This record gives sequence, C-alpha cells and structure tokens, in this order.
Amino acid sequence: MITEKVYNELTKLGISYRSAQHLPAATMEDCRVIAQQLGAPFCKNLFLCNRQETEFFLLLMIEDKPFKTKDVSKTIGKARLSFGKDEKLFEFLQCRGGSISPMGLLFDEDINVNLIIDEELLKFPEFCVHPCDNSQSLAIKTEDFLKVFLRKTGHIPNIIHIDYPEMG
Repeated sequence: MITEKVYNELTKLGISYRSAQHLPAATMEDCRVIAQQLGAPFCKNLFLCNRQETEFFLLLMIEDKPFKTKDVSKTIGKARLSFGKDEKLFEFLQCRGGSISPMGLLFDEDINVNLIIDEELLKFPEFCVHPCDNSQSLAIKTEDFLKVFLRKTGHIPNIIHIDYPEMG
C-alpha cells in the first residue's frame, strides 16, 4: 500500500510526524479541520503541466492562498500551465486527484516532476499533507521536508514568491 510506503520511508529517514485518519478530505475546507487537529496549516498541492504535456510541476502553497495560473506561469517562465491529467499524476506520484501530495515525490525516481514551493509556506515550522491518500493526513516539520525528505527524493525545489495584491 502506498501510504505504508510513505510512513515507512519517513520512519527510515528519521523524520518524525503526527498523523490522523479521517473521512476522505475532498476540499480545502475539510483539510482546515484536520489542520486544526494536527496543529499545523495544510499545504495546497497542485499538479500542473505545460501545454504540450512534456513538463510537469507540483506546486506547494499555503492552504488559503488563491491560485492563479497566469501568475504562476509568468513567475516560473512557462506559458499556459494547466492542471495535469490524472494518469500522469498517478504514473509519477502514485496519487489520485484529491490526494495530491509531495510525499508522492518518493515514487518519482526519474524526477519527471518539477517541485515549486511558494515561499510563504516555508515560513511555517510545520505543515500538513496527505500521504497520497486523502483519508489520512500527516504533519511534518518544514525543515525535515526540505533537508531530509527532498534530499532522499532528489527533487530540488524552485522556491518562488506568489504575490496577490488583493490579499493585502
């Protein structure tokens, strides 16, 4: 089972985490309730691709920040980003829509997915994600994610600033 592989790898890497099982969390609203239980903000995860579907991206951002394709496309210098197809999501990250997770980077051994992180997420000492299954969630330390987990997967994050003036 995919989630067992995620938890086993975190343990093997010496990464501590808090986890919770729950009904499937289909919306960010559902995730906010879980985030309160685990005591850390939830990470919004978006699987994106370029128009030709030759480049794939996993965007991590804070749960309540709005996503605007045009702004992210401009920031990373890729025209016409759109949501990636479920088949590619599963092929690369072993996740389905609604369960997208950076934990899936464990399964992207060929580094097919480019990791993009909004710098605002990194201001938090911890954040919550699904372990590739939206009926479970875990809170992980940001530092462990960046320095231990990503070192294991080989993914080098592109840390960007997503600015939305209407947010104040």
